[in-house]
Amino acid sequence: MSTEISARRPSHRLRRAMVLAAAALLASSTATACGTETAASGTSSDTGRPSAPGTGGTTGGTAGNGNTTPGQGSSPGSTSGTPSTPSTPTTPSGGPRQVRTAVYFLHGEKVSPAPRTVTAPTTAAGALRALLDGPNRYERSHSRTTAIPSGTKLNSVVVDRHIATVDLSGRYDDGGGSLSMQARLAQVVFTATRFPSIHKVQFELDGKPVTAFGGEGIVLDEPVGRADFEDLSPLVLVESPMIGDTIRTPVRVWGTANTFEATLRLKITDAAGRTVANPYVTATSGTGTRGTFDVTIPYKATRSGAGLLTAYWDSPEDGRAVIEDTVPLTVKR
Repeated sequence: MSTEISARRPSHRLRRAMVLAAAALLASSTATACGTETAASGTSSDTGRPSAPGTGGTTGGTAGNGNTTPGQGSSPGSTSGTPSTPSTPTTPSGGPRQVRTAVYFLHGEKVSPAPRTVTAPTTAAGALRALLDGPNRYERSHSRTTAIPSGTKLNSVVVDRHIATVDLSGRYDDGGGSLSMQARLAQVVFTATRFPSIHKVQFELDGKPVTAFGGEGIVLDEPVGRADFEDLSPLVLVESPMIGDTIRTPVRVWGTANTFEATLRLKITDAAGRTVANPYVTATSGTGTRGTFDVTIPYKATRSGAGLLTAYWDSPEDGRAVIEDTVPLTVKR
């Protein structure tokens, strides 16, 4: 007795059954649960989002924090010529795909990005969980803080038409005055919108939509984006390189700015304390409208080691340097 394998196409009824079975399997594999995301296409825009190209994940996950130092763990990266864009995938041999992104802490009273690595396909939720973990020891030693109450948990993230609905535990709105409340909202919004697939955020607390946040009654009756927190963004926001990164010449620096006549300066200081680059940079807009900048800066360091990137602009009144942010780096010769 022999078995014959037919090369003929399946009947119409059989093909339809196969399609329905495949659709059911796909639907079951993408069902949302606690800490997961779904994504749908759509169009939206929000000024102040990172402009550099990148691939952003749209499905949730976890990320560790740890007390890392430059060159270890999830904090630092290497920036030479073409650094990480909003979210850059890497694939360790034989392991799950890793995505380098950013979480936003506070430097003074302004948001400031710090690098994290999350596991695909759960990238946005992973980044938000890393944000809730707070700054690591190295970042705290360089004055990075958080306004988010300790113990805040992420319940879920759902992404639909470029809007992320972020459900957090009730601990998120505990305590704090108006500035603290605004800052913790901004931290979540900037972290989520680092991914190109997310333009705005809708907040929920323990599954209930938030229309007024905290005792200050901050109105959240519609999704919010980066432009809604302009007061909490430095006039020059360097998106890359980030705190703890290692740079080599030439280094690509990109971000957003809202300075007088769109002019700013980016000073690189090496381990010897010597200024090795200090170019003028022009953003796409300024003087009340946030624009973007993306430049490649050559430099010649005298010594490798701990250095600094200082973003500032010259006052039109007296020419003094108005420092907007400082980014601690490892500067290579």
